[in-house]
Amino acid sequence: MAAGRRSDARIVAKGTKRINLALQGGGAHGAFTWGALDRLLEEDWLEIAAISGTSAGALNGAALKSGLAQGSREAAREALDWLWTQVGAVKDLRLPAWMAPFSPSAGTVSRWLELARPFSPAEMAGAFVSPYSYGPFYRNPLQPIAERFQYDHVCGDAGPELFIGATNVRSGKIRVFTGQEIGPEAILASACLPNVFQAIEITDPATGETEAYWDGGFTGNPPLFPLYAPHLPDDIVIVNINPLERPGIPRSPQEIENRVNEISFNSSLLRELRAVQFVKTLIADGRMPKGAMKDVLVHMIADDETMRALSVATKLIASPIVIGQLKRAGYAAADAFLAEHGDRIGREGSVSLREMFG
Repeated sequence: MAAGRRSDARIVAKGTKRINLALQGGGAHGAFTWGALDRLLEEDWLEIAAISGTSAGALNGAALKSGLAQGSREAAREALDWLWTQVGAVKDLRLPAWMAPFSPSAGTVSRWLELARPFSPAEMAGAFVSPYSYGPFYRNPLQPIAERFQYDHVCGDAGPELFIGATNVRSGKIRVFTGQEIGPEAILASACLPNVFQAIEITDPATGETEAYWDGGFTGNPPLFPLYAPHLPDDIVIVNINPLERPGIPRSPQEIENRVNEISFNSSLLRELRAVQFVKTLIADGRMPKGAMKDVLVHMIADDETMRALSVATKLIASPIVIGQLKRAGYAAADAFLAEHGDRIGREGSVSLREMFG
């Protein structure tokens, strides 16, 4: 991408600047985050102190952490490249591996889902068969990927801190996994859409109790609160892959379901951002002493225009063509962010929360 932009960003930012990353989930649309991370890794002056991720954001976060824990940005790029090569090979995230050779092409299935009536894409995914209906033949198509991460690096002390969010099925509350708690099960739990995958059961070694988990996007997409720790930097860079705004009124069943999906998976993020703005207002008005709570600086890398052209169907169908397009879009969005707002990192947020919440 434009060398001039990269050069400008380095000139503006003198010295190392530390940031936290908050990586949203959104199925195969997480390839957008892959591109954004690829661009951020080009900047030696940016140090990633912590990562919070959900679903696809958890997968991206684990790959990023495993590379950076080895002290190498190139290793992080290679881990992300490997991850999305594996995801692209799955093609349809709803199908067990043994069914893949018998399934139609991703483009064909996507058109079927978009044209289906009265079912929405998400409903179509679960209407024919429950993930529990496969019996002994069931296998989560993401399991072989999750099992191959280098967990000595993912769970180690080196590199950025990593937080992965999942939803406790029984309580409906968020569970954040970190450090040695992170393993294949935690990553699969974070990405467990209940109409697509069987719930992930995890036993707490301290209590011996087993809990079932679904996708973390229901309760934290991604969770921001772990990034408020005093020892972490003030700047949080959110890589957003679910459009916050979509003009017009959805009218078709597909448009309605698509917007419901976007609103649902943005709701927890918006709640946390509203809380951040509330604290910032108290500090700015002098009603809370500085230092009593963290004055978070919020940034966002997003491309709503590109994401609005996609749908729920393309979240479930990992078409290599779409993945490649999303990677390029994410790279370009991160490049634009650095050119326009790189100088704000460490000084002020580049997202006006006051304007966002009016």
